[in-house]
Parts: sequence; structure tokens; C-alpha cells
Amino acid sequence: MTVAVETPSTGGTATVSGLLTDAYRQLTDLCPALTVRVADPASRFTRTGVGGAELTKDREALEAFLLAEDSRIRERYDHVPRRDVAASRALHDYAWSVGLLMSGVWYLTGRVPRVRPEDVRIDLGSGVFEISPGPDLACLPDDPAATLPGVLTVPHEGALRAELRVAVADHMEPLLTAIGPYVRRGPRALWGLVTDDLVSGIWYLGRMLGREPDAVRAASALLPSAVPPFPGGADFRHLTGSDGRRHPTRTRMGCCLYYTIRPAEACATCPRTCDAERLRRLES
Repeated sequence: MTVAVETPSTGGTATVSGLLTDAYRQLTDLCPALTVRVADPASRFTRTGVGGAELTKDREALEAFLLAEDSRIRERYDHVPRRDVAASRALHDYAWSVGLLMSGVWYLTGRVPRVRPEDVRIDLGSGVFEISPGPDLACLPDDPAATLPGVLTVPHEGALRAELRVAVADHMEPLLTAIGPYVRRGPRALWGLVTDDLVSGIWYLGRMLGREPDAVRAASALLPSAVPPFPGGADFRHLTGSDGRRHPTRTRMGCCLYYTIRPAEACATCPRTCDAERLRRLES
């Protein structure tokens, strides 16, 4: 994995939460689609919205989260979604956003943060996430952060990628258990959706940096094949356009059900979107 951008120095005495504050802010600056506010590490959340931990333990909080997504779909698309569609869209947004907070820091800095459910809150009105930088980080032994309290050092890049997979899986597993009955899909399909969002977040960040080929390689190294609980690999392939240019693409494993809202606008990586249509969009 090639480090794309260095994390700026926090100045003074470095802390894990300070390093993560810098990295998260850098990430949100780079990614317009990542609607995340970074909380001051010196303070905790204001008690608005719903917390990630609440979604896994409190049925009322989870249903409020899903109802908020239902309302946004109605307002944005003038469409009344099925209950499982609203749940799938909410899960997709959560998995993509939280996954990118972890994978994006890894891609930018070569460090893996542990984002706990209690570190995340969601504003139900706007759908904006808030992240409170936590105290846990993994990195390589030669990283200057390796000497900080709360940092786990791992021996090589492969072990660091394993830490990222475990961090994402540990965060998502309780939410998948809680939301599964609303989404009405089994564990393989749910973990397929998480796989897709983990891969697509890295891919998106690479495009924002103008380094798409490097991001495709990084995502492919992270998930070269199925690594439990992730049921498949990144599985990128290339389409050749009329000008001879090769475009990376992949086919999603788990569906976010956007096609049920806009049938003519299925995602570019949706199994329903043929390669000819993918190329048309890429070249338009």
C-alpha cells in the first residue's frame, strides 16, 4: 500500500486522538461525499442524534435511525420506499462512512484507527455523522506514532491490513445483528454489503486524490479474496473504452437497493448494470 498523503504534525505533545483528529479532518477535506464532522478530542458529544452503540442495543434508537432515512428518501426522490429499502440505504451509508474513516486513515497515513460504536453519532435530521477520535491505533514499528500510549505495533504491511479488516468487522458485526431483521437479508448478503462499501470507499478516495490505480491496488491487497467475515475480494476488472483507455470496475456483492428508488439509474457497479452501460457512463 502506498501512503498517499502524510498526516500533518499536531505540534506539541502528540497523542493518538490528536493524530486521528488531523487525519479525519484531512480525510473529510478530501472527500466531499463523506459527510462527517470531527469532534474535539478534548470534549465528548453533544447529546443530539443517535449514537452508533445505541443502534446496536436500543430498538427505539434503531427505528428512529431507519425512519430518518425513510424521510430523506421521500424528500429527496419523491418516492415511498419499502421498509427494507430504507434499512438497506441506511446501512449502506453507515458502512461506507465508518468504513472510510478507518480505511481512509490507513490509506493516507499507514495507520489503522479503532473506531468504536460509541465514537460515532448521527444527526437524524441531516444524516451527518460525527466522529470522536478514539485512543486506539495500529501502525508499523518504524512509524513515529509507535511510541505513543495506546498504539499497537504490527510487524509488516500484511498484518496492518489484517488489523484494518478486524477493526471494520468488529465495528459492524453488532450493527448487522441488530439491523438484519429490518433489511431482511442473511449474514452473507449483509457482509457482502460491508465488503462493497469498504472497497468502494478506498476506490473513491483514490479518485479524489487523482490516484485511482494506486487505490485499486490497495483495495485489492486488502481484500485479495474472501477473508472471513468478508465473503469476497475486491475483484476489480477493467473495461476498455473506444479510445483504448482501460477503466477499473467491479460488481457489487451486496445490493444497496438504490435501483428500487431509481430503476433507470442503478449503481455503476450493480449486477443489473451491464458493461456497455458502465462504459457509456464512464465515457460521457
